[in-house]
Parts: sequence; C-alpha cells; structure tokens
Amino acid sequence: METLLTVLLVITCISLIIVVLLQSGKSAGLSGAISGGAEQLFGKQKARGIDLVLNRLTIVLSVLFFVLTIAVAYFIQ
Repeated sequence: METLLTVLLVITCISLIIVVLLQSGKSAGLSGAISGGAEQLFGKQKARGIDLVLNRLTIVLSVLFFVLTIAVAYFIQ
C-alpha cells in the first residue's frame, strides 16, 4: 500500500510541476512560447479556455498532492 501511494505521489508531483509551468504568467513565459501558435490558430477565446482548464487542473492536483502526502505519512508510521 505504501509503495502504491508513493508512486501515485511521484506521478502527481510531476504532473503538478508540468501544469504549473504550462500556465501563462504575467510575462507569458513558457506557456506563451508553447501555445503561441495555438493562440493564433484558435483565437483568444480558446486561450482563455486553456488557461481556465490548467487553473482547475492545478487545484485538483494540489489537493490530490496534499491528500496523498498525508496518506503516505500515515502509512509509514
């Protein structure tokens, strides 16, 4: 059980890092470089939709991260 939770925690950590890096910041860093062509292709409305999905996915992954962290700490003891 502990191994399964640890593997899920690592997958969640990597996913959370990727999703946070893909979000557009005030300077439109990495997200602007990757989705810049998609913005021109699909328009501004689609870009706001992608940012909204990434924002919600960040919230879900962060809650999952904390739950898994508490579960791993509980099962280690």
